[in-house]
Amino acid sequence: MRILAAMSGGVDSAVAAARAVDAGHDVVGVHLALSRAGGTLRTGSRGCCTIEDAMDARRAADRLGIPFYVWDFSERFRDDVIDDFIAEYRAGRTPNPCMRCNEKIKFAALLERAIELGFDAVCTGHYATLVGGPGGLELHRASDNAKDQSYVLGVLTAEQLAHTYFPLGSTPSKALVRVEAEERGLSVAQKPDSHDICFIPDGDTRGWLAEKVGSETGEIVDRTGTVVGSHEGAHAYTVGQRRGLKLGVPAADGKPRFVLEVRPVSNTVVVGPKEALATREISGEHFSWAGAAPTETTFDCDVQIRAHAEPVQAVASVDDSGVRVVPSVPLDGVAPGQTAVLYVGTRVLGQFTIDRTVSAVPVDA
Repeated sequence: MRILAAMSGGVDSAVAAARAVDAGHDVVGVHLALSRAGGTLRTGSRGCCTIEDAMDARRAADRLGIPFYVWDFSERFRDDVIDDFIAEYRAGRTPNPCMRCNEKIKFAALLERAIELGFDAVCTGHYATLVGGPGGLELHRASDNAKDQSYVLGVLTAEQLAHTYFPLGSTPSKALVRVEAEERGLSVAQKPDSHDICFIPDGDTRGWLAEKVGSETGEIVDRTGTVVGSHEGAHAYTVGQRRGLKLGVPAADGKPRFVLEVRPVSNTVVVGPKEALATREISGEHFSWAGAAPTETTFDCDVQIRAHAEPVQAVASVDDSGVRVVPSVPLDGVAPGQTAVLYVGTRVLGQFTIDRTVSAVPVDA
């Protein structure tokens, strides 16, 4: 096959490209330039997609003896990921930019161009596996649960899975990938993993949002509507947050309070006891299936609401209005804007963006 290897400049994508070469494929490496801030350099393990990363990717491609290119996707990344991130926070939601990047950039824009240029598949260093099933290719968890990245790939469609290649999915551990990189003479063998949001490399999400969205003083209220404090911008708060609330009125029981809801229209933050974070139902209008869709409108599954959260048994139902999920035990601290990924065993069934949550604790409790 003709394989386009997406090379981020990290160890995983470099080893994935190397394995594609070993498998006898015709491989071309490409690094995506996602920012016009060309002088940006990585600080420790923060951020990615920098000049330093592009240089590391080029060195890896040279070591593998494959052609290498840098493609400028900065405008598409700004429109589909950064602007979406800002808009979601303005709406009082908590987005996952990595999901949007996979959905809109790596497996949409990049894959579209790859197919136009005659490539059969895009290869990445994600830890996930593809398995042939009765309805076509299925997306499954990686063999190493600690590194499994199937959650952030839950946005992929059947058509995208048909043109995707994940050489690392069956690798037992990340440590073995680093050993393999050393043996192959790849300079990125011990390069630290990137963390945080790539376009906010210093990790100061609150400060970054303040510049983009602006700050406006508003009220912090409890579940009954009683004012208990003030804030300087609702965008700086997310569901489940405890630190930094600076409440002027202590709770009657003396226990700490957590953010339960962000209301952007009234610029209000709602706080309450930790117990009120328990969520007994989630639902969303925008969903997709990773391969064949379920044959029943109501079915048993597992639901996962964060990349490294434990899956929870649940019952899901689907109709024209979207997906509704009732977990067997309440979910903790779910925020609108998060992605819920549905699994059946190790298989990723699909995903939806959470629009609505229902607390397991009534207001007067």
